Amino acid sequence: MGLTNEQVKRYSRHLIMPEVGVEGQEKLINSSVLCIGAGGLGSPLALYLVAAGVGHLGVLDFDVVDFSNLQRQIIHSEKTVGELKVESAKKRILELNSDIKVTTYNEMLTSENAMEIIKDYDIIVDGTDNFATRYLVNDSCVLLGKPNVYGSIFRFEGQVSVFDAKKGPCYRCLYPEPPPPGLVPSCAEGGVLGILPGIIGTLQAAEAVKLIIEQGNPLIGRLLFLDVLEMQPREMKLRKDPNCPICGENATIKELIDYEEFCGIGRGELGQEETTQREESEEDVLEINIDQFKEIRDNENNVVLLDVREYHEYDICNIEGSVLIPLGEIADRLDELNEEDEIVVHCHHGGRSMNATRFLKDKGFKNVKNLEGGIDAWAEKFDPDMPRY
Repeated sequence: MGLTNEQVKRYSRHLIMPEVGVEGQEKLINSSVLCIGAGGLGSPLALYLVAAGVGHLGVLDFDVVDFSNLQRQIIHSEKTVGELKVESAKKRILELNSDIKVTTYNEMLTSENAMEIIKDYDIIVDGTDNFATRYLVNDSCVLLGKPNVYGSIFRFEGQVSVFDAKKGPCYRCLYPEPPPPGLVPSCAEGGVLGILPGIIGTLQAAEAVKLIIEQGNPLIGRLLFLDVLEMQPREMKLRKDPNCPICGENATIKELIDYEEFCGIGRGELGQEETTQREESEEDVLEINIDQFKEIRDNENNVVLLDVREYHEYDICNIEGSVLIPLGEIADRLDELNEEDEIVVHCHHGGRSMNATRFLKDKGFKNVKNLEGGIDAWAEKFDPDMPRY
């Protein structure tokens, strides 16, 4: 079909590179990429892919833009806070390159819709933040024969790889089993340097472009680590696992499974704090809501409010009269608590404090409850002047 005069001008810096040239740019224009997630990783991914000229970009996300996103999710703006992320992203994409076809999916990726959505794209780029969706993306890509450009971030560290089961290992070859629920904190719990997803997402975009123009050495069979505090990249060689249940010689997974059950999480929204899948009756016994807590606090003077967040979180905001013992220190500081006291445990949203509540119960504390929703729920309903993070 050839490039238009406008396209020649727009992509001129690509065209003068022999590794890209007219042929490579035409491959980009005729390619389709699905970006799963329009958050920290999805922001630079989407922007650089459409700037490079990828002709059809799919963007999947089910969340809305929150003010706290703006520290790292640069595709959104103050003007789009409260809007659907996919719509906010689409506006910015078309401002950057109006020639691009953008398809949005305002929905959660599930075992029911994944294959139908993914099958229409050449390359899948995983910008998600939870294990259940990563396994879902991986398995869908293996079953459909699609390359999966993977990235993950936490605090100051990031990882990038390309999983293509036709040429190398898949995500399950690297991580056969998910970690126990609650062992690996989410970015909402542990934080992330806002610049890090920009770096990792841009690396993912570079890998996707390399795959499209068929140049260079993609990260197939290699996992790149980057710690931006040290700014010293490391690389680990990955091997295909012959016993992998999805891409191995005798694969046992022939269709998508229940990934929330596989990862041992509840039925809540992915990306939020997750608790182990327990009987609802047990959760009811161990948890109270903020209205119940306020009633107890207003009528009883001897209730102990135990804050299990980190010291730097306590400095951001705290509930007056609370006792701070970070989750990682509880085992060594049990002597500071009385087994007979009425104790209400809280953290940011309720995940870490539930783990602490179960631990204290196992250690003989008889009257201990987890505060559902944590300090964030308290601030939202009862203390609007409290900073929320």
